[in-house]
Amino acid sequence: MAKLTKEDFISALKEMTILEVKELVDAMKEEFGVDPSAVAVAAAPAAGAAEDAGSSTKTVVLKNAGGNKIAVIKIIKEVTGLGLVEAKAVADNGGNIKENIPADEAEAIKNQLTEAGAEVELA
Repeated sequence: MAKLTKEDFISALKEMTILEVKELVDAMKEEFGVDPSAVAVAAAPAAGAAEDAGSSTKTVVLKNAGGNKIAVIKIIKEVTGLGLVEAKAVADNGGNIKENIPADEAEAIKNQLTEAGAEVELA
């Protein structure tokens, strides 16, 4: 089997959804007995930042959950399909909510989260 280069791995991460990254982290925990969560959380926002600003697809990035974190967690669960623990982790740590989605859908999610008190940006 050919060795996977760092660039190939990062390129693959850029194309993953937050749920796929979570599953990858869980598999790495099980296989190697280490928690790569800090690395995975740091890589996810970098993937969204690399997108072209003029693109017709956007990435919804949570910067801060704000004071009404419970409402934000509910919205994250609703739009991503994540479980409660995973949605809470995203609300606590920030990061990409949804990646490579149509601009109008991204704007709608951003509006929902903003109304709930979160600080959100589109990348």
